[in-house]
Amino acid sequence: MREQIEAHLGRPLPDAWEEPFSQAYWALIDAELQPVAGVREVLRRLPVPFCVASNGSHEKITRELTVTGLMPLFEDCVFSADDVGVPKPDPALYLYAAKQMGAVPAASAVVDDSAFGIEAARRAGMRSYGYAGSVTPAERLQGPGTTVFSDMAELLRLLGFPES
Repeated sequence: MREQIEAHLGRPLPDAWEEPFSQAYWALIDAELQPVAGVREVLRRLPVPFCVASNGSHEKITRELTVTGLMPLFEDCVFSADDVGVPKPDPALYLYAAKQMGAVPAASAVVDDSAFGIEAARRAGMRSYGYAGSVTPAERLQGPGTTVFSDMAELLRLLGFPES
């Protein structure tokens, strides 16, 4: 993250930048983070097991799921890149999550809003669904074996499940 911020600013960050940034980041998350519109309903109606597999730490994932009220839907099925020691776009996290969930990678689907996550899904041999209703533009999610969508209400249909 430091490299990206410095590139955006065009100058190095001071050595002590992380603590004030972290405090401001978590204050903003706690005050304003909301679940993606429609995701709660989709997850409640999804007829197959699902999990979170994130590059974030377990602490970050748990806090964000708690703030959004989604944590009860993910009890005992949260996986972090910390679990495998490498972040996406390496496929190890998705392969690890599939194994822990008792799923076959080729029969699994990944929904991700990042180019790294979509690349990791492809590399893991999983179907990928790029959610373009967030921060990553649709064109950065497109590619082989990937369905790009921007309305979470479409997900059940895209996955081949009845919507009602």
